[in-house]
Amino acid sequence: MNQLTILTHARLATMHGDGLGIINDGALAMHDGKIAWVGPSRDLPAEFRTVEASDCKGAVVTPGLIDCHTHLVFAGNRAAEFAMRAEGKTYEEIARAGGGIVSTVRATRAADDEALLAESEPRFLAMLREGVTTIEIKSGYGLDLETEMKMLRVARALGERHGIGVCATFLGLHAVPPEFAGRQADYVRHVCEDMLPAVAHENLADAVDAFCESIGFTPAETRAVFDGARALGLPVKLHAEQLSNQHGAELAAGFGALSADHLEHLDEAGIAAMKQSGTVAVLLPTAFYVLRETKFPPIAGLRAAAVPFAVASDLNPGTAPVVSLQAAMHMAATLFRLTPTEVLRGVTVNAARAL
Repeated sequence: MNQLTILTHARLATMHGDGLGIINDGALAMHDGKIAWVGPSRDLPAEFRTVEASDCKGAVVTPGLIDCHTHLVFAGNRAAEFAMRAEGKTYEEIARAGGGIVSTVRATRAADDEALLAESEPRFLAMLREGVTTIEIKSGYGLDLETEMKMLRVARALGERHGIGVCATFLGLHAVPPEFAGRQADYVRHVCEDMLPAVAHENLADAVDAFCESIGFTPAETRAVFDGARALGLPVKLHAEQLSNQHGAELAAGFGALSADHLEHLDEAGIAAMKQSGTVAVLLPTAFYVLRETKFPPIAGLRAAAVPFAVASDLNPGTAPVVSLQAAMHMAATLFRLTPTEVLRGVTVNAARAL
């Protein structure tokens, strides 16, 4: 393969420096799918002028978009929970009544690999149509070894089938499964001693995540899984400070986490820890919107500390049933008051850092 593609007369967003790195009337040379040269159209080197170029006529060309936080692979739906929230039920009340994550677990366990792939693929393709070229996909709707591995296999298969980068994340600490009801400590031990090593042995995960929350898992339980991930050479990330301040971001930063995500209740100590570790703050405005939250992530504090932040869809069947990263970008600008530059860097450069 020796394919050369040239774009000219484009408005290139190179992301160089701290801004968008715009080159007006720019040119881009790609050789076998990799960037070989970028700069003003007038400076295009002679060796690239022998190939017929595509004239972009002033159109904007950006890096491929990256959705760095999704729960894209699942079966079933939780549309009824939207009505429950409209009637005044909270996320916590729905979860404690047997809805939420555990509801999706039942449907996902019942689907075989082929059925799970068939349900998930339309969501995957919808994202590709919007310019997404890399997607992070979490497990966490199996909560047993067989189904968690099935979810991770399907995530890998989607990327292979469509030639798109997929980062698979093992989210064993998402909720306590029904068979471990009242035995949360036993379930955490099962994740650490049985599930995590098996997933790592099969090379099915690129990272390990957990839901550190008042209705999820404690910092101590999260630490146990992160210790296991570290021993297996897997990086970590964390659902942190979404509904309350459990100081999860601080904990994650202590492990050099790739990212801490949600962060509505993040405090100054958490910001400082993330700054020191280089942990990316992943903002998820779709869940904020669907849950009708009123407490905003501390955007000003993150900016002041120069903590990089990314934007992601949080696509999931309950709290963010949104298959559009572009919708999440719009919400980040309108709800969280991010600038256009921050939003675009949040789904390119900083989203890449979060993975």
